[in-house]
Amino acid sequence: MLDEPLKKVLGGNTAKVMADHLDLHTVGDLLHHYPRRYAERGELTRLSDLPLDEHVTVVAQVADARVHTFNGGRGRRLEVTITDGSGRLQLVFFGKGVHKPRTELQPGTRAMFAGKVSVFNRKRQLAHPEFKALGAGSGTEAVEAFANQLLPLYPACKQMESWQIQQAVDTVLGPAGHEESALAGLIDPLPESLREGRGLATLPEALRKVHRPGTKADIATARDRLKWDEAFVLQVALARRRQADAQLPAAPRKPAPDGLLTAFDARLPFTLTEGQRKVSEEIFADLATDHPMHRLLQGEVGSGKTMVALRAMLGVVDAGGQAAMLAPTEVLAQQHHRSITEMMGKLAEGGMLGGAEQGTKVVLLTGSMGAAARRQALLDLVTGEAGIVIGTHALIEDKVQFHDLGLVVVDEQHRFGVEQRDALRSKGKQPPHLLVMTATPIPRTVAMTVFGDLETSVLDQLPSGRSPIASHVVPAKDKPHFLTRAWERVREEVAAGHQGYVVCPRIGDEEDESKAAKEKSAEDEAEKRPPLAVVDVAEQLVKGPLSDLRVEVLHGRMQPEAKDEVMRRFAAGEVDVLVATTVIEVGVNVPNATAMVIMDADRFGVSQLHQLRGRVGRGSAAGLCLLVTDMPEGSPARSRLGAVAATLDGFELSRIDLEQRREGDVLGQAQSGVRSSLRVLAVIDDEEVIAAAREEAAAIVAADPELAGYPQLRTALDALLDKERAEFLDKG
Repeated sequence: MLDEPLKKVLGGNTAKVMADHLDLHTVGDLLHHYPRRYAERGELTRLSDLPLDEHVTVVAQVADARVHTFNGGRGRRLEVTITDGSGRLQLVFFGKGVHKPRTELQPGTRAMFAGKVSVFNRKRQLAHPEFKALGAGSGTEAVEAFANQLLPLYPACKQMESWQIQQAVDTVLGPAGHEESALAGLIDPLPESLREGRGLATLPEALRKVHRPGTKADIATARDRLKWDEAFVLQVALARRRQADAQLPAAPRKPAPDGLLTAFDARLPFTLTEGQRKVSEEIFADLATDHPMHRLLQGEVGSGKTMVALRAMLGVVDAGGQAAMLAPTEVLAQQHHRSITEMMGKLAEGGMLGGAEQGTKVVLLTGSMGAAARRQALLDLVTGEAGIVIGTHALIEDKVQFHDLGLVVVDEQHRFGVEQRDALRSKGKQPPHLLVMTATPIPRTVAMTVFGDLETSVLDQLPSGRSPIASHVVPAKDKPHFLTRAWERVREEVAAGHQGYVVCPRIGDEEDESKAAKEKSAEDEAEKRPPLAVVDVAEQLVKGPLSDLRVEVLHGRMQPEAKDEVMRRFAAGEVDVLVATTVIEVGVNVPNATAMVIMDADRFGVSQLHQLRGRVGRGSAAGLCLLVTDMPEGSPARSRLGAVAATLDGFELSRIDLEQRREGDVLGQAQSGVRSSLRVLAVIDDEEVIAAAREEAAAIVAADPELAGYPQLRTALDALLDKERAEFLDKG
């Protein structure tokens, strides 16, 4: 029954719209398309008092009903006028929805109507209201029963309204009280003992109550059960993945005493923070085991993740292996290469004249390197001469071979597809250890859901010497003088010997313009202005408020050599202000930069703003971040900016970010190749369910890794792990 194609049950046209726009293909898909919320028809409203945009229930008499045709007779519209003595109201029905009301709503019929009040041609109306005719003897009880019903409102699309989805669900479930036949043969993924132990409803009961609740308690019962299904099946998948990973062989990598790592530590001009020491211990303990480490290292911008990762890489080189660091952009790969070779000094010149005895070679490998340099780098890798390689996607190519790859470090996790991580891991003689770094702090619940296969380490202390960053919202439209003052502040910072960034959402050339025009969002439409562009803003600043400063631009469409040259000159202090896109978002480290102005800050996400802000205040002088916006006071975008200005705590911000977006976005962003199947589970609110499901899942998988005793759970796993998601879980 559940596998039955919707086409058979609902007809071809409806099924096609559901498949194309809502990704619903079978009866089971539709029954798992849960209502987003429920409207209460509630109190009866007089027609003279109808509030706009609200769901209302009215009792009235049909005064008039007429069918109009349009589109040369192809389209039909039924207009019904109703009256209750206090006023008149128009009802409209379109297309296939015309048939039933046309026969039942004859003039003189008294009925109850429920729907959302809208305005068309300056007249209030209800489009496609639900209705129930009242017979001559219908008293107040019938009216009450109809008025107090809970109406499911489904996630819908332009091509298919919520009420049409509800009609389809009704068709599938059959008449009220007879749902059992439709729900027979359901596969219940929860083991009976778990379901009973936690007092959860059966699956048929939960599905019946989620689609046809009699009371609010029914909704709660259904949701409690359905949340468990989602959390538990996903956690079982992750637990099986962890179990399988633990079986893989890996070479233990224990640093040699008095080797490269000891020599490196000896030349550090500072001591590691307590957090860095603790996390390093966790990593070295993992590296010493004979199955692959899978660890997520998350830490605030500037908490010293690169230092922790570098020490892990040096430890692996000490143990005779090689380490690869994968960065998302060429700018960042070059930056990492530069900072790592600087930190290592002569230790990075292994085998060269004047290089340290325990040293190794540190090579860079990017797509834009010249042929000769690339050939040499590939040779150094295959012979083992280079212990450490830092690169972009170029590292993944077939030509790249390692002598003995022992550790893969992936920077900025969410930028990398699972396939890419996997391709790099397959270059080891046996699976290398894996360390994933992210500077976007992830709330514990999301980490358990998205990265459930990775152990997590958190760096939450900033190294000493890092300065505080003051952040302020600059409402450019409401208070233009604030923006004038912002440019004065940038000049003051430069006058004090510092540098600044100006960040814009767009580059601003022809190709960019056409893309921006296509991507106009509703918010843009309201503003009638495309996002500000680097090229234009730089020009205005040079002609205006920053006319006597050295201003340069940096964006992703510049040639790699040009980008690197601009970054080098900025780092060397030869540029006062860098006007850039978000290419500077990760890893750019210029301690002398103290000011950042983010134009159209409302166009960026919360975590992105936090990342950008982390580029200033990296030295001994305090940082300043100004968030410029045209959004009015009280708008959601403005309150988001207020939240960013109010705290420097990335975990707090990631929580705010998550509350403002749907979980699907979070899961999708954090793992390409994962289609969020979370329908009722709210990652942020259901922490207890997720944690409990993780424990239950771990216990079941430990006792029965193949789930031989849980055939229904296995079937549910196969159904949940559609191709895309299964690949995500297998590859990680």
